[in-house]
Amino acid sequence: MTAATRAAAEQGRICALATHCARDLQNRAGAHPELFDAKPFDATLFNAVSLANAFGSPDDAHEDLRIANRTALWIFALDWLIDYRATAPEDVAAIRAECVAAVAGGTPATPLARFLAEIRDLLATAPAFAAHEEVWRDELRRMLDAMALEWEWKAARAETGSWPPTFEDYLRNADNFGSTFVNAGHWIFTSEPGVLAHLAPLLEASREVQQVLRLLNDLATYKRDVTWGDLNAMLLDADRATVRKRIGELVDHCRTLLRPLHDSCPREAVYLERQIGYSMGFYGGADYWGEL
Repeated sequence: MTAATRAAAEQGRICALATHCARDLQNRAGAHPELFDAKPFDATLFNAVSLANAFGSPDDAHEDLRIANRTALWIFALDWLIDYRATAPEDVAAIRAECVAAVAGGTPATPLARFLAEIRDLLATAPAFAAHEEVWRDELRRMLDAMALEWEWKAARAETGSWPPTFEDYLRNADNFGSTFVNAGHWIFTSEPGVLAHLAPLLEASREVQQVLRLLNDLATYKRDVTWGDLNAMLLDADRATVRKRIGELVDHCRTLLRPLHDSCPREAVYLERQIGYSMGFYGGADYWGEL
């Protein structure tokens, strides 16, 4: 077998893994149809989410990727409701409250809360969940708060005609991207106890990677963000060259954070490196959302 054949075989194997993941996501979307009836939730979105997680964890079984995939899909539903359906601060506060209550064991009253509670119940089957539940819930709160802040910025822009945050403010709010919440659940669901002893530095590195992904996304989606009225780094005090330069600096810092983790958490460190590499390739030519 030639090197080209081996490479193609490996890529084909990962795509097969993604196929199983996509079927699971389509099944879950069918179980929660009210969340995914808008036009941007097309088949490509399900496939793109599945490919991202399959290439991030190519040696995992598709069952092991259920938390990562389902959480990522749930975040798209959450983002849609906050960014495009919420019309007042009270709407955003209600969404936040229902999500926090759902993971605390309350009876979920909305489709969004029901899907989140389903994810929590699956995650709770992991032996590590009891010890790390509060970490997972904290990551959820971080993401919700960051999304709420961006909604406030968007509302202010509608009133004043200008975006309030600076580029640095925007980057510090990258928890709204959601990848660290996805990663926290994935690691709690699949990682060994010895690895989870290093969960704090893993999450620190994940947060840095998350900023890279945020900016890669912005480079790819600038035209869509302008059309949809969304915030983008290049609508602030940063041009494309500034964003690319900052990505390079962040990637260098990611390597510094990940270097010691290769000894204690090799699988998880490589996972974060693969997130960066995959996103560089993916966002070079595509986006997740369908047409508005």
